[in-house]
Parts: sequence; C-alpha cells; structure tokens
Amino acid sequence: MLDIPVPDHPTTLADWLDHAERLHPVTIDMGLDRVQRVARRMGLALDCPVITVAGTNGKGSTCAMLEAVYTQSGYRTGVYTSPHLVHFEERCRIAGEPVAASELLPALAEVEVARKGQAGDDEGGEISLSYFEFTTLAILRTLARAGLDVAILEVGLGGRLDAVNIVDADCAVITSIALDHMALLGNDREAIGFEKAGIMRTGRTVVVSDPVPPQSVIDRALEVGADLWRLGKDFHFAGDQQQWGWAMHPSHGGRRYAGLAYPALRGANQLVNAAGVLAAVEALRSRLPVTAQAVRTGLALVELPGRFQIVPGTPTLVLDVAHNPHSVAALAENLDAMGFYPGTHAVFGAMADKDLGAMLERIAPLIDHWHVTDLPLPRASTAAALAGMLDAHPATAPGGKSRVAGRHANPMDALRAAVSLADPADRIVVFGSFYTVGGVLQDGVPRMSAKHLS
Repeated sequence: MLDIPVPDHPTTLADWLDHAERLHPVTIDMGLDRVQRVARRMGLALDCPVITVAGTNGKGSTCAMLEAVYTQSGYRTGVYTSPHLVHFEERCRIAGEPVAASELLPALAEVEVARKGQAGDDEGGEISLSYFEFTTLAILRTLARAGLDVAILEVGLGGRLDAVNIVDADCAVITSIALDHMALLGNDREAIGFEKAGIMRTGRTVVVSDPVPPQSVIDRALEVGADLWRLGKDFHFAGDQQQWGWAMHPSHGGRRYAGLAYPALRGANQLVNAAGVLAAVEALRSRLPVTAQAVRTGLALVELPGRFQIVPGTPTLVLDVAHNPHSVAALAENLDAMGFYPGTHAVFGAMADKDLGAMLERIAPLIDHWHVTDLPLPRASTAAALAGMLDAHPATAPGGKSRVAGRHANPMDALRAAVSLADPADRIVVFGSFYTVGGVLQDGVPRMSAKHLS
C-alpha cells in the first residue's frame, strides 16, 4: 500500500465518488492502456483463483450463484459487480456482505496517488481515469487485501476493453449475448460477441452459456487457444416442472447432478445461467473442490435483488432490472408464467439510448396501465418522451389494450401512483433500468399495501 497522506484527499466515500466523476472528459472511454498503467504503479494483483463473467444478460445472476456455491463450500468469496441498485458499496462483496464505505477509502486514496504519479515513475505524469476505471481499481485493491479464496468479477461493458479485463481470469464465463450498447460494441451479435470474447485467456477455460453463441466467440477461442466449454456440446441441462439435472460431457470427466431443485432466482432463463455456473465450478475443481451438497444448497439459497424479484403483499410487486430487448423478452415470458392477474401496472423508466421500441414490442401487450418516470441522470429518457412513445404504440394507442396512467418525477412516486390505482388482486412490475428498480428500493423493499405507500 502507498501510505502517502495528501492533505486535499476526500475523506468520505461520497466525496471520493464525486471526485472520480470529475476526472475524465467522457463517462465511458473504452481501452485498457490508462488503467493498466495505474495498476502497474499500484502493483495490483489478485493471488487467488479469479472468475471473470461477461455477457449482455445474466452476468449478475451468474456471479451471485457462483458466490453462493463457493460460500456453501466454506470458501471466502469476493465479488465485484456493477452497477449498484441503491448504495455504491453493493458493488464489492466480501464473504457475502457488502463492504463498509470505510473499507474502500484507503484503496481510493491509493488509486489517486498512483494516478497522479511520483518522481521517478518510469511512465511518469498524471493519468486520467474514468469513474468506472477509478472505482474498479479501488475495488480490485480492496479484494486483493481481503484474504480471498476466490474472486468473481463481473465485466461492466463489453469485455475486451473493459477495465475488469486487466485481470487474467483463471476461468472466464460468457453468458447470453444480445443487442445492447451497440454504439460502443457493434451493431450485431457477431461484433458484440467479439468484444465479450476478449476476456478469454490462452490455455484457460472459457464457459459459454449462451445456447447459440455468435461464431465470433468460437473463432476467438480457437485463435487464442482457450479451452472452450459450450452449453449443449460440452455440458448439458434438462428439467421438468419439479427438478432439473446437469451433466458434463464424458471428455470433461462426465460429472452429473440429478434431482436439483430450481435455483432460488426466479425465471426460466436462470437454468441457463446455473448450467454455466456448474461448468465454471467444474473447471476450477482441482483448485477449489466443491461438494454436491454445496451446489444444491448454494443454488437453493442464492439471492439477488431486482432479478424477477417478487415482493409479498397485495398487490403483487415484481422488480426486474430488465433494460434491453433480450432481458425484457425474458421478463415478459416470466410474467406470462405467473398466471392470471386482473390487471398489470408498469412502473417504467429507461435510458434514452436503449432500443425502446423493441423493448415495448414484447411487453406492452401484457401491461394495462403505465406509470412512466424520470430518472436522475442525463442518459435517461424523460417521462414525457416515454409517454409519447407509448401513446404511439399499437398496444397503448387509442383503442389499444393499455394506457399511460401517469408521468412521474421519480420511481417511488410512480410506484405510489400505481398502488393507488391497482386492485389488491393486480400486480405491479417495476422495470427498465437499474435506476428504476433502485429508485423503489431506496428505503428498503416496499411493504406492499396502499396504506403503507400513500
């Protein structure tokens, strides 16, 4: 650790985050050169097995299931995920718990000292870092000091040029690949797949849990000499309404799990994620042995807020961070599977750069009343713009099934309005962005009753 006090350093996490937001001229600056240089100055390294997880959807669920299985095996886990729902500290979990803000302060100070450079640095000079790069380095340093048995790192955006990719993973996992962040990653699944495949390393296992991966992912694995494990080829799963099973191909040892309970995370897509998790566990078995009971218990107990999270009470409340066409289609499928509700109310806020038309195409026919909301950042679409788009959609236009019931300044106001309109037998679904779900979780999970939320 560089223990060099600097009088003008921030003293609180909030001040550090404000400082990090002001350092770089653009919010997202893809590339590893700057962050690698600062990491070298810090001597940053993780001395435990590392799993890196990339993909369009399913990354957070995959990380949570890996964490749960390894925790049940008695290992000390460290997890880095982004973004957070409510508090920044959620991004870094050690031994299953978010770190305290005070635990991040020394690492943030160390990043700042290394970023500014010192006399005698081989690479000399101050280095500008984006907010994500600055905070990623601080969290990696915090994890490096935590005495971990395994580190699980979620890629923030893409893979090849994401700051997390400065770490050489012992096992890489690539979840579903869909169209999102196209201005940065490319206009089709092949281009996006190439970016995700950048987390692969020569001679190390890459688990691909996308059932139909882009050819670019397969080609990249061959090009770099990674050990490619594909769902449907190297490992398989199958299930009925009661239970499911998983198996590795005999060429990889043929391990099997039968009669597994469904993961505690709801949604049909979670079996795909869980299958990839078990393959990753198998890939690292020689270094991190895991028992069958740990697998069963871990999957049964895993928790992750905001992933088809159903809150008890009346009306039924569903929280889902679905924010692109692929994840919204999965949300719609899961809503269909819930059974009949007299009315469905949506609390919806989203980023303006998303393919909002494709998102609405699948889910709009399921919604009776829309409560659209502003979100507290410049990238967000306004409630007025969302209402205009919905008013023009066939499902919500005059004569359509649903209607825009209100425009709101924030997600909590939108939820209160939805509850006041809903009958006790109805359901409310909050979706469209991490910020939409986070906005209704600011004071904890709401207790669902009109009286409580009024």
